[in-house]
Parts: sequence; C-alpha cells; structure tokens
Amino acid sequence: MASFSERMAPVLVLWLAMCLGATWAVDRGNFKTCDQSAFCKRQRALKPGDSPYRALLETMELTNTRLTLQLINDNNKVRLLLELYRLQGNITRVKINELKPLKPRYEVPDVLIRDPPTEPLSVLSQDESGVVLSLGVESQRVIVSVRPFRLDIMEGHDVLMSLNSRGLLAFEHLRMRKDTFSYKVTSTVASVWDNIKRVFSSQADPEAEKKEEADSADQAEATKEEEEKAEEGMWEETFKSHSDSKPNGPSSISLDFSLPGVEHVYGIPEHADDLKLKTTDNGDPYRLFNLDVFQYELYNPMALYGAVPVMLAHNAQRTTGIFWLNAAETWVDISSNTAGKTVFGKMLDYVQGSSEIPQTDVRWISESGIIDVFIMLGPTPKHVFSQYASLTGTQSFPPLASLGYHQCRWNYNDQEDVRSVDAGFDEYDIPYDFIWLDIEHTDGKRYFTWDPHKFATPKEMLQGLMDKKRKMVAIVDPHIKIDSNYKIHNEIRSRGFYVKNKDGGDYEGWCWPGNAGYPDFTRADMRAWWASMFAYDQYEGSMENLYTWNDMNEPSVFNGPEVTMHKDAVHGDWENRDVHNLYGLYVQMATADGLVQRSGGVERPFVLTRAFFAGSQRYGAVWTGDNAAEWDHLKISIPMCLSLGLVGISFCGADVGGFFKSPTPELLVRWYQTGAYQPFFRAHAHLDTPRREPWLFGPENTALIREAVRQRYTFLPYWYQQFYHAYRTGEPVMRPLWVEYTQDPATFAVDDEFLIGQNLLVHPVTEEGARGVTAYLPGKEEVWFDIHTFQKHNGAQNLYIPVTMSSVRRLRFHFLILWSPSFFLIEYVLFLDPRVPARRLHHSSENASSSVLLLHGTRSLHSLCGSERSGGCRG
Repeated sequence: MASFSERMAPVLVLWLAMCLGATWAVDRGNFKTCDQSAFCKRQRALKPGDSPYRALLETMELTNTRLTLQLINDNNKVRLLLELYRLQGNITRVKINELKPLKPRYEVPDVLIRDPPTEPLSVLSQDESGVVLSLGVESQRVIVSVRPFRLDIMEGHDVLMSLNSRGLLAFEHLRMRKDTFSYKVTSTVASVWDNIKRVFSSQADPEAEKKEEADSADQAEATKEEEEKAEEGMWEETFKSHSDSKPNGPSSISLDFSLPGVEHVYGIPEHADDLKLKTTDNGDPYRLFNLDVFQYELYNPMALYGAVPVMLAHNAQRTTGIFWLNAAETWVDISSNTAGKTVFGKMLDYVQGSSEIPQTDVRWISESGIIDVFIMLGPTPKHVFSQYASLTGTQSFPPLASLGYHQCRWNYNDQEDVRSVDAGFDEYDIPYDFIWLDIEHTDGKRYFTWDPHKFATPKEMLQGLMDKKRKMVAIVDPHIKIDSNYKIHNEIRSRGFYVKNKDGGDYEGWCWPGNAGYPDFTRADMRAWWASMFAYDQYEGSMENLYTWNDMNEPSVFNGPEVTMHKDAVHGDWENRDVHNLYGLYVQMATADGLVQRSGGVERPFVLTRAFFAGSQRYGAVWTGDNAAEWDHLKISIPMCLSLGLVGISFCGADVGGFFKSPTPELLVRWYQTGAYQPFFRAHAHLDTPRREPWLFGPENTALIREAVRQRYTFLPYWYQQFYHAYRTGEPVMRPLWVEYTQDPATFAVDDEFLIGQNLLVHPVTEEGARGVTAYLPGKEEVWFDIHTFQKHNGAQNLYIPVTMSSVRRLRFHFLILWSPSFFLIEYVLFLDPRVPARRLHHSSENASSSVLLLHGTRSLHSLCGSERSGGCRG
C-alpha cells in the first residue's frame, strides 16, 4: 500500500495546485444548494396549509414522566408516536417517531450529559378537539389540538410558541423499495397473513371484518399513490460524479415552529453571516452540515465546518430557545409573518384579539433520524443559557495559559525555526504562551509522529519551551495514512476500527497523506483506543507541555462528495447520513479524554477543533476556519463568535491576520487589536503566504502589536474569571449587548461591538483607514468609563469616538479592573489552580469550588503571569 500512496502523490499535488491557486475562493459548485439536495427540495416543495396529521386522543397515555399520543397521517395512514415531556428548569421536550418503523431510526447519543430529569404533567381539560396540559410554571400550559394536529405553548393569554401551526410536519416513513425481491416476498406474506386474520376475525366479529377490509383498502390505495409519486433522488441520488445509494430510501423529517411577537432570532452556527438571522424566503435555507469549505464566502447561509442546531428567539419581553437534536444534514428556513392570521380553533378563540403582532416562522428539515426537540422557555437569556447547559453541559474550564496568545503557521519548518521564532518573542518583548506545528511536522503526514530530519529531537525542543514555561500544540488529524509500516494504521485496521464503505470494506479517501482511512469515532472502543495513543509511552516525543489540534474532522475527504465522506459509508449499524455532524465532536472528545488520561486525570486538556456539534463546548476550543486577509473577514469574526457563544461554545476565535492572502500592516494591526479581545487569540497563516511574525512589519507596527498582546495579558485574570463563570453557568464569555440589555431594541441587531462578561464593552476598529467609530452605549441611567482615559459617558447613546492606529475602544460600567500600563487593581477575582482535576470539569453539574482562591487587593500583573519580559502566562 505504501507504493500505492507514493503513486497517489502527483494526483494529490495536482489537486492542491487546483485548490490553492490564484483564485483563492470557494468553488460553490462543489457544494449543494437546497434544490440539489433531494430531500430538501422535496420538503421545501410542501407549502403551508392544513396538516394531514391528526391526533388520536383515544391512544393518549399519561404517566408521571411523559405523555404519549399517536398521530395518523390521513393521506397514507402511517402512524407516528408523539412523546411529550415536561423537564426540570422550564424545558419542554417533544419527540416524534414512527409508531412501528421498518427498522430503528437513529436517535443521537452522547450529546446530552444525562437523561434530563422530568416533572409531572397534568391534564387541565379535555374534549373531542384536544387536551390542555399544565406545565406547572406561572400558568404555562401546552394545548394539543386534534385536527389538524398542532401544539401551542402558552403562558396566561400569550402564545409563546406553536408547533405545526403551518401544517409543515412531514415524516417520510421507512419503506421497502418496491422493485426488490424482499419487497415482493414481504408483500406476499403480508397479504396471506391479512387473509388469515380476516377469516378468524370474521368468525368473531363481522363488523370488525368490514372495518379491517376498509382500512386495508385505504392503506393499499395510499401506498399505491405514494409509490406513484416517487421522485428522483428518493432511492438514489447523484451529485456531480458521486452516487449516494440510499439503501433505506427516503427518511427525511420536518416540523415548523411559529414565534408570535418575535422579529429577532439567532444561533444555528456555523455560518459566515450577521448575528441576527435573515429570512430565507428568497434564497436557500441555512444549512447545517459539517464541511471543509475552502475560503468561505461571507453573508450567505452555506454550511461551514460545524453545526449546532440551536436557535434563540428574543424580544423585549422574553427569550426562548429551540434545540433540534438531530445529527443528519439539516436545513433551516426562516420567514417573517404576522401572528393572528390563522384560526387557532375552539380552544384558542379567547386568546387573541384582532390586533396584529409580528411573528417569525422557522422550519427545520433533516435528512434522517427522528424529531427530538427541546423547547427552552426562558424567560431571560440567562435562563435559556442555563437550560441549554443543563442538557449539553457548559464550556470546559481551560488551562490559564490557553487564554494567552498563540503563534501558529502552516508550517514552522524545523526545530531551529521554532527556536528562532520563540527567541524572537523574547527579543521583541512580546508575551506569548503557545507555539503551534501544522501537518508538516509529521513523518509523511503520519500523525503521532515527527519528521525524523526536521524534528529529530522533539523532547529537546519541548524542554526548551518548558524551561520558559511555554507550550506547544501539534496537529493530529483523523485521516490515517494507509501504510503497512505505520503503527497507527495497522492497529486501527487490525481492530476493525475504520469506517466501512457500503460494501463492507474499509472506507478510503484522499486527504493530506494521500490515500487514507477514517477511524469510526462513533464507537466507544475506538475512542478509548484513540485516547490511549496520547499516553507518553505511545506518543513518542510528547511531553506534558504538548497539546493537540484536531483539524479536517468534518471529516474532510478531498475526493468525496462535497469534499466530505459519502453518506452511505457505514458506522456500525448506521450510515454516515445519520451521524455525520457528530464526527468532529467525537474526535475532539476522544482527544480531550486522551490528554486527561495521560496526566492521570489531574490536568485540564487544551484541544482545538474545526468541526463541532452541540456539546462540543465540553471538550475545548473552536476557531472559524480558513478565513482570508480581508477587512470583511475581520468584521465577520465578531458575529461568528457571538453566535457560537449563544449556543454554549465560548472558546472561539478567528485566525488573526487571515489564513489566506497577505494582510496589509494596517489590517494586521487591527486584527491583533480585535483578536486580543476575543476568547481564543491565535495568529495563523497559509504556507504560501509571506512570514508574518509580529516583528516583521516595521518598528511602529511591532510596537502596536506588542501593545495589543500586552493588553490581552493585562486582562488575563478577568478572562479567567469569565471562563470560570461560563463553566459554572453556561453563559457566554463574549456576548451580544442584548444579553445584558434585554429590553433595549437598539441592541438587538448590534454585532460590531460586544461585551466580555457583563462589564467590559469592546468596539473594535474594522474599517480600513478609519478615523473614528460610533459605539452604542446601552443602559439608560447607566454610566460607562473609557478604560484608557477614565472619561465618563452616559448610557443609551450613540457615541462617536475618534481613533488612531493605537485605538481599540474599551469601555466599562461598574468595572472592577482599573487599567494602567504597569499595574491593575483586582477586587474579588476568582482564580482556579491550573491543575484542578479535569474529570471534575466536564459537566456543569460538578462542583469545583474547593479549588477557588479568592483574592482581594492590589497585585502586579507580572507576579501572576511571569517575568516582565515575554514569558507569557506562567500559571
């Protein structure tokens, strides 16, 4: 196989030359639109109207933990099972599955931190048109309407949210393909069995025989009509040169949600778009499907590297959230409407008058799985953060040093290059904590190895960094070079841990090493083995100051459909189409567990991932991927990280300076000034760009960059406090203004400035040649102070502030850190020992308060974070 890989090298080089050429832009033709995705096109063709589903009240069962109720589709007679749960913390869970599926449908594991605790439901009233259930919180109740089926969640006379109010519930049931042998056999057996049952039932009850005959006739007619309506793409689909075999046929699901009184919705990252989500009536829906997108475009709903199916809705009265727990390819349509246009039925007649209020309608469409949705009822943003954290956990509490500055490049050439760059930070008096190595540090793209010529003595290199209390991150990607002389490959193949292709062989694709296999991280035993490979006696050359970067984990497959894995690849009992968006989560999970285990469970890990899903916050940091050295990419980094913070992932940053292209000195300085106030602070660059260490742009720009990095370290205790708070509460570290100023509509769409915690407001300069910025200061009757000048400004105003190249506007309100160049005052700042046992820090339910040290008084920056020179954070 090694010789085959060598033969592949020219092909791979040609592919790279095509991708990394002069265009430096995404080829949108490599990625599907909704019209090119068969299930999205089918589902979107359904228009709002009367739903074919009705509730069968006679099937309702109510226990202490849940309500179950059957739904029937009057068009095809297929029955679904509705499960309704009232969860602790003001959350309602709705699950819908086939009552009797042909085979089990996928339900997402490992994302929830536990089975959510339930609280009893009770029936308030019931008649032939529906049932009213109490949710137990301030007159909150859910109304289940029978025909057509719909759910309305209410508080008092206010409708908080409606499900299936537009009639867009659609559930493609599993079926056999009619032209297969098994279908013919099953149909024959079923026909014979129906005749036998009919004979015996007619002897006992002639009326029952007539009813069964009528039902069978209806079912047969509906099935026949459905088969005749079979569309292209239901059983096989082709995109470009790639074929998707779809052995289970059509299996997509859809459900609509209506949000009366709401005009602003947020979340569902990752998209390079504004913070406030746009309506999608005149274009594609927002897509959630983890993909390796080469230099992504801005301000469109294309899928990117990660997918978190969580949306927040906010108005001046309330914040709510929707968590759609599905790991398949998902599209989200958003439209604006006017509430009160549709008739609610007898049970809602008394609720609304004739006045019209704004409304946002949202429709979720997924390719497979079940409907499993958590409705988080707030009522405040912080309640929603807490509710979501109770389901998926909080942001992991990072090592203190990881909140400092990171220096990265594809690639630092060899150990001497690393030593030289490290020495440069000392020479130019710029603090930093981490230096990074990309794929070229390995032996021929074999991860867990070192190039024997360029990095011949990695422990010597790492010890040199450790002597200065600095650290390194090395990349470990999840595509494994197929090479019989490579230990990692041999182990994975011998244990049967690779993802399989549709024919049962090991799935193979092209990536950085050439021909590669892809470990099946959905398997717990595979993840345990992967974690064991980070042990010091397995990962040769590693030391305790070496941490990990998981890239390309969407997964990226250069010759695959949409540059990713085929959907009919097999993970155990499931297809990739069912689990796709989980892959990156599992890679980071296994890697973080490995770093914890190697230390005997006493050190917190640092792992950066590109792909992510709901729950990824428990395992480390993310970044916004392959951006470009353009002003618009600097601007978009703010709403992209704000969106991630809203759905639990606080540890977010963008490649400072832009990964592709070369920044002007002005852009680079502005990016450092912005990045210093974003949670993850790393500079990174493509191998084809000129070197851009901070001291290479002239003394004046070096001084400006030095000042920006030093400001990061000045506020490091505050950052650490905010991350501890995020770990305990689920609240974002970097947050939109509306999170704190919930009743101020002027904040609802602001995404060019942000808060760090509650008190520090940052307005970066993101316009080329800017001479001033206009910052909105929220909070009527509140006061803000400029950190540099201590000038006082009243809230609730737009303030024009002149800027120079040394300016990043930071204002504070009742802020407890008073800044000056040489020292600062800290009152009641929390510190946590960097060696707090990591096992205690995975879930927000755990208590780590015993490790908190409360400090009061004046303390010098350098006593907390090392020497006055460029040692970075020593804690």
